[in-house]
Amino acid sequence: MENYDFSGWATRNNLRCSDGRTILKDAFKHCDGSEVPLVWNHQHNDPNNILGKALLHNMDEGVYAYCTFNDSESGKTAKQLVQHGDVRALSIYANQLKEHMSCVSHGMIREVSLVLAGANPGAYIENVIKHGEDSDTEAIIYTGEDIVLSHNDEDSEDVLEHADEDKEETVADVLDTLSEKQKKVVYALIGQALEASDSSDEEDDDDDKDDKPIKHSDDAEDKKEETDMAEDTKKKPENEETVADVFETLSEKQKTVVYALIGQALEDAGVSGEEVEHSDYNEGAEDSMKHNIFENDAQIQSGVLSHAEQKEIIDLAKQSGVGSLRTAMQIYAENNDSLAHGISDISTLFPDYKDVYPGAPELLERDHGWVAQVMKKAHKSPVSRIRTRHADARAAEVRAKGYSKRENAKTISGNVAAVMRTTDPQTVYYRDALHRDDVIDITDFDVIAYQKNIMQRGLEEEVAQAALIGDGRADDHADKISANNIRPVWTDSDVYTIKATIDMEAAKKELQGSNTSANFGENYIFTEAVIASALYSREQYKGKGLPDFYCAPHTLNTMLLARDLNGRRIYDSAADLAKVLNVGEIFTVEQMAGKTRTDDEGNEYKLHGIFVNMANYTFGCAKGGEITNFEDFDIDFNQYKYLMETRLSGALTHPLSAIALEELVVDAAG
Repeated sequence: MENYDFSGWATRNNLRCSDGRTILKDAFKHCDGSEVPLVWNHQHNDPNNILGKALLHNMDEGVYAYCTFNDSESGKTAKQLVQHGDVRALSIYANQLKEHMSCVSHGMIREVSLVLAGANPGAYIENVIKHGEDSDTEAIIYTGEDIVLSHNDEDSEDVLEHADEDKEETVADVLDTLSEKQKKVVYALIGQALEASDSSDEEDDDDDKDDKPIKHSDDAEDKKEETDMAEDTKKKPENEETVADVFETLSEKQKTVVYALIGQALEDAGVSGEEVEHSDYNEGAEDSMKHNIFENDAQIQSGVLSHAEQKEIIDLAKQSGVGSLRTAMQIYAENNDSLAHGISDISTLFPDYKDVYPGAPELLERDHGWVAQVMKKAHKSPVSRIRTRHADARAAEVRAKGYSKRENAKTISGNVAAVMRTTDPQTVYYRDALHRDDVIDITDFDVIAYQKNIMQRGLEEEVAQAALIGDGRADDHADKISANNIRPVWTDSDVYTIKATIDMEAAKKELQGSNTSANFGENYIFTEAVIASALYSREQYKGKGLPDFYCAPHTLNTMLLARDLNGRRIYDSAADLAKVLNVGEIFTVEQMAGKTRTDDEGNEYKLHGIFVNMANYTFGCAKGGEITNFEDFDIDFNQYKYLMETRLSGALTHPLSAIALEELVVDAAG
């Protein structure tokens, strides 16, 4: 091995860290022989922190690092610190970690760092949370063990003794050399030995009770047993291996270990070595085992389910009350000894749960499409205190006059009515908080960015709803968005919003007299009533541009389900319906469902939709009142606190620029 300045353990296997996780053997096996940067205290933001390089060597105990300093000033300084004993510990930075049941089984070592030994040395893992789409699981892993200095060049072969010296093989080392098939045979032999010892003990107990010696088979019985064994041999397929066949593939060392394991298992079970013999029958020994477990022709049990068992479990899962394959296998295991003994905890065979859509949870919210249209199309003013002034010249007397007789004096035309109103701004906010523990523990997505996105969408939806139909809170509610600051289109004064009432009775008469229901369904009648009310009210419309139709989802569906006398749908799509209504687009607004208002006379109206081009609506927002984010940290409660707010006003700024489509549900006049 080439010269190095010092060495030490980068990771240690099977060492439980302070956070409860364990680095498994060969978790970083694929890093064996690779060179990674040697860094100071995991600081990656400055090239001066690169001190040299580390050669990684995967070993049974863990990953060992042979480190060499470079000739930079920081490298020379770090070398002096190590030689003087001021810095005595290593740790690694790894990513692409795979973890199951708190056991890390795979990872990629990206760098080795010199770190200051803590007051409480020992293995621990420090998580590193990385946000963004390209993130993966990362960690900084400490071992808490001291590094070892290299000797001079002539003595460079003096590496840590436990790194190079040959060690005596343990039972576990030998078992690791067995194939999966051989291991299954070993487990089967140990199980048979214990089972045989149990049956032998039971027979001995019976003999003691009866006070009778053990009798051997007579000649006839021996011949019968030989015949049965011959028949069994004929039945056994030639290409299937027996326990004995596989056992013969073991080396002498491996067989010795198997004998030791069987002896230890029997000893732990309370059976002394004198009671067990490897031969089938030892003459004169009454307490010997009744058969040789090493000459068993039983086929190797692989622990898999047969096709019949699989079918039975699947059929069970389909039954009412079972509901899942996991439950079915648990029920089957409880009712079938073969499966129960073979798989003690069937749930461990099931794979881990995995997200169908990895990353942040899918956000369940109301339809947000109309919100974007409202916010995008509305006019934006840099002045938050907005004022509108209009002159109403529609009065009958406000008109030009003819002059016919010279002797008559000219008279003044009627006065034009002046209309003016002002709207002041109001602050609208969204506040939330996250506990720091939750921010640290949630590692599979950026929870802060996720929360801020929810706040942004929630704030925009609240402003859009307040502008279109009001925020829905009572007038005396502390969180009310005042209708005088952000004026709802729906309940705005008649100067700005036309109130159109759906007249179902008129629609019925117009279609087919008083017996309409016998020929037309209610959906068709309702649709015709909506279209009639919308088109007739458009005669008064004075807004700029083509309006859009914002309606409750049920209103749109009712109109799309309208059928003619032959049962064919009248409108195939919302686009077809938009053409008939003479609107640009149709948007469904879930918040409109069930909304009602009561006028000054006590009549109650149910809202079905609003015709408006939001370009006729103005949001006023002065500099500094735009959507602004604030963040703070509460050290007393360990919380990150977030505030998102805006200060703005809103109102229709063109007269007769919207139509509220309503249905009279309570007539105060009776």
